[in-house]
Parts: sequence; C-alpha cells; structure tokens
Amino acid sequence: MDTNSMIDALQEAMNRRQLSLPARIRPFTTETERLPRAVSLTGPRGVGKTVFLLHHARGRKLLYVSADSPLIAGQSLYAVIRAVFQAGYEGIIVDEVHFARDWSISMKAAYDEYPDRILWISDSSSLILRNGIADLSRRFLDIRMPLMSFREYLFLETGALHPTANPFLQSDVLPVNPDAAVLEAWRAYKQCGTRPFYPEQHFAERLTSILDKTLYFDIPFFVPSITDNNLRLMKAVASTLAQAPIPRLSVNSLCADWAIGSDKLYQLLEVMENVGLLRIVRFEHDRKEKTAGAKLFLADPTFYPAMGGNTGTAREAMTAMCCVSSHWTIEASRDETRGDFVVSRNAADGAHSFTLEVGGAKKNRKGADFAIRDDIDLTSRNALPLWLLAMSW
Repeated sequence: MDTNSMIDALQEAMNRRQLSLPARIRPFTTETERLPRAVSLTGPRGVGKTVFLLHHARGRKLLYVSADSPLIAGQSLYAVIRAVFQAGYEGIIVDEVHFARDWSISMKAAYDEYPDRILWISDSSSLILRNGIADLSRRFLDIRMPLMSFREYLFLETGALHPTANPFLQSDVLPVNPDAAVLEAWRAYKQCGTRPFYPEQHFAERLTSILDKTLYFDIPFFVPSITDNNLRLMKAVASTLAQAPIPRLSVNSLCADWAIGSDKLYQLLEVMENVGLLRIVRFEHDRKEKTAGAKLFLADPTFYPAMGGNTGTAREAMTAMCCVSSHWTIEASRDETRGDFVVSRNAADGAHSFTLEVGGAKKNRKGADFAIRDDIDLTSRNALPLWLLAMSW
C-alpha cells in the first residue's frame, strides 16, 4: 500500500469511529479544556480514552492512528508521522502507542522537528513515559483518565449533570437528592458502572477480558523477561484478592508457592498497579520502595461482584477508588481503633486530613472522623453515604 492510500484508509477508519461516538460522552472528557500541543493520555482499558481523543479532535485537522493497526504494520512510526504531516494534517493522534517499535524516539523527533504540529498519544499506563528510551516527560502533558464516577454514570443514564461533591469538607451539601431512582442507580453502578461500555451486554465477561488483555498484552511491554509463570501468578493474585475478606497478600507464601523472588513479585505488583489492575494502600507514613501494601485492592471495585467477591472488601475498594480519583491520598491506619483509612490532601485553603471507617448501614465510627456507610441515603453526624464519595469527580 502506498503512502497516500494508507493515509486515505486511516482517515476513513477515523471517520467511522467519529460517526459512532455516543450522543452522551462521559463528563471527564467534555469538561476537560482544549488540549495543548503534546499530550500523553493514560488510563485503564475501557475508560474511554479513544472517545476522549476523538472528541477533542473535532473541528481540527488531526489524523487518528492506532499503533496496532495493520495499516501501519512494519512501518516506522516516525515515517508515518512525517507522511501525515506532509499530507497537510495539523497533527496526529497515536493510540496504544506502546505497540509501535521505538515509539518514544519517533515522538521525540517529531516533537522537536515539527514544533507547530499536534502530537497526542495514549496508553494504559504512565509507565510508557518512564520506560521510553527518549525523555518525553518534559515535553508531554500527562493526563490520567480515572474510572468513571457515579456522577458521570448518572449523566450517561439520565442526561442530568450534577455538581461534584466535597464530602469531607462540605458533608451537609448533597449534589443530588438521593431518591429511589438515584439509589437504584447506585446499586447498578456498584455492579457495572465504572466504565462507559456498561450498557453493552455481558459486562462481567468484558471485564474479565480486560483483565486478561491487560495481563497478557500490556504488562509484558513493561516487565523484562516475564514468564508464563509470572502471568499465571498475576492472574491468581487478582482472583485471590477478589475473594479475600482481608485484602492482604503473604509475600513469603507467594514467593514459595510460585518459586519467585520477592524483588520480582514486588515488580509485578507495581506494574499491575500502574496499568490500573491493583491499588496498593500503604500504612500511613510508609515510604518503603518495595511493598505489597497494608491493604491491596482490585483497582476497579466492579471486579468484586463480577468475580463473586467479598462485599466488605468491595466497599473498601470503592472508598479507595473514590478518594484517589478526587485527589486525596489514602493510607491504611496503623491504629485500627482510629479507623480503616487516613486520607489527606493539600489544597488552596490548607492541608486536610481525616480518618475513615468503612462498612454497611450500621457501621460504628469507632475513633474515626467519619463512618463511610453503604446502603444509607443521607448524611448524619459524622456519617457519610458511600454514594456521596462517588460523586466527587
């Protein structure tokens, strides 16, 4: 295929993608302002990164390319970029960029040699910037796309866009009246609402497919000399965590059972966190470089119902996701009488820190600042409904 035919085919494929964009797009995408010249968009599979890029390409002469497309197979990414620019395009979007050989060298050269052109790339992990041979971190703005909030889910379901909540600092302000319809939506969200493809059938099967594709296609790019045994271990870790009433792993037992060194295990856990499969919650003030954490969750709490997991652990995983997505640092409390978690954040009005105890409708606050209770509708003295945390981004 000659260059002109390749570009025509890529443009045709992009046109089909843009025509199939949904009428309602998650607010993270639409609320993001006009993008700068060089962007690296990262986030777990299935959160809407491609839709984000195509939405922001509207009205601009940009060409979308997926790096794993057979249309560019065997070609240098730099040669493709150069041909696109010579064809008169304002910029290029490269999705799944890690599939392109020497992609970081190509992007650095394009950035330096075409200072007036747009370069947007996307992938499942910010590790792509750290692992690239060329240093792109100073050149590209990294945007992290989180899992979808309950607020965004309500918008996709109803078309009503509610304000974000600030539950720890403004606990008496509710962004939406938690009537029967909202509470029913909350129950559905906990089952399948964290990724915008939820209206499609067989959500649990698709989630399992995302787990497998992330393990077997993405992680090998980031872990040198990965083995089949390593991949089976990571699959077992995910299954174990889904069922565990206490979200912890025994490093010594895993190393012995799977004949793996602790350094390799820590590396695998770190990469699983970076590609959006795990969330490692450390003890407060723990700065150890290598750790399995005080608590270890599946990053997407909908994995728990999809895998028949533990309800209590799913609530803690949901709390952790909500806090991190709304820019709170979350750590495990060293003193369990004070609560499950400590959350903290530096803001324009100063530093804030709170302790949280997580559970069901009748959960006791213990010594925590707030009890985070699932299955309640309204706030009360020092008690917050879990759904309110999920409205905070």
